Order: sequence, then C-alpha cells, then structure tokens
Amino acid sequence: MFITLEGPDGSGKSMQIGGLAEFIRSQGYEVITTREPGGTAIGDQIREVIMRMDNKAMHPRTEILLFCAARAQIVSEVIKPNLEKGVVVLSDRYADSTLAYQGYGHRIDLDILRRILAFVTDGLTPDLTLLLDVDVEKGLSRRHSSGGEWNRLDDYELAFHQRVRNGYLELAAADPKRWKVIDAGNSPQQVQLALQEAVRTILKPKPRG
Repeated sequence: MFITLEGPDGSGKSMQIGGLAEFIRSQGYEVITTREPGGTAIGDQIREVIMRMDNKAMHPRTEILLFCAARAQIVSEVIKPNLEKGVVVLSDRYADSTLAYQGYGHRIDLDILRRILAFVTDGLTPDLTLLLDVDVEKGLSRRHSSGGEWNRLDDYELAFHQRVRNGYLELAAADPKRWKVIDAGNSPQQVQLALQEAVRTILKPKPRG
C-alpha cells in the first residue's frame, strides 16, 4: 500500500506523518516513511541544491528535472522494493507535488509534466493521497513561526502559493477516489484523527494472533 501526503507549504505534513505511521503500525502493518525531495543519499544531495536560498536563479525547468531526479532515485531504491515486500510506504510528497508546484505554480504544461512523471515513477501511482489543505497565508505564517527550514520555494510570491493550493484542489476534485482532502486549519489532534479515518477506508486492521 502506497500512501502519500500532499499540501501547500505550512500544511503540517511533516508534523503529522509520524503519528500516522504509528497508527498504521497499530493496525498490524509494517510501515516506512519517506520524504521528497530526499530520502536517499543521492536525493538528499539534490534536495540541498533545490532548496538553497542562494539558488534563486534556478529556472523552473531545472527545478522540475532536479525534483524528478531525486524522485526516480527514491522510487527505485526505496519505494518499489518496500512495496514489493508488502510494507506500507507513507511518503511526505510525491509526483503530485510537481503538478501542483511546477504545473500550476509555474504554469508549466501539465501534459508534458505527466509524461515526464510517468517515466520518472515507472508508472507508480499512490493508492491513497491525503491532501492537507490550508489557507496559504496561514500556512506560510506557520512556516515563519516554526523556526524550521525556510527554503527557496517557500520564498516564492504569495500568488505562486495560491496557484499551488488551487492546483491541489483541482487535482483532488478530478480524482476523488484516490484523493481525500483534510482541513489542515484545524488543531493538530483533529487533523491526525481525520488522517487516520481516511486511512481506515482502504487499510483494514490485520487480525491479531
């Protein structure tokens, strides 16, 4: 089972993924968590290049290819091997991030991106995608106040982030069987419960004993 968490910056994915992994384990499943970009030795090096604030001259096409290079590595090195072993893979971002950020955000042709992504992912699509949706200004305010990493993508103009959020909502509306939209403006506890409830719809508890 392959489950992905998506959402605009400051939606709380990184904060929620650990609790969701523990819930899945409590249902009797082995689970690993991954993140994009990164999650492998090569991917982590690519992440550093993508996120650095002194790389603001990066062209959107360069950005796309770097993200996709890191994704190709984690799919082949981590995600597919674990899925083949029956492990639940829970990923903080995946291919839909490219459609939202580079497609809707940078206004790159979605059909071109989908062709690139099909090659990069070897056709691997999540079984469930959880969209943590939050007001753009609220999300960015969270990012500022958290004291965590403020990266090159966070620093894009507000209109870019609004296009990203709208893009995510369009993607979710177009494929409601795979996507579940979670109101990430609620308390962390409420968000976690909503995530768990969404996972329950496709992942039934394993019998004990």
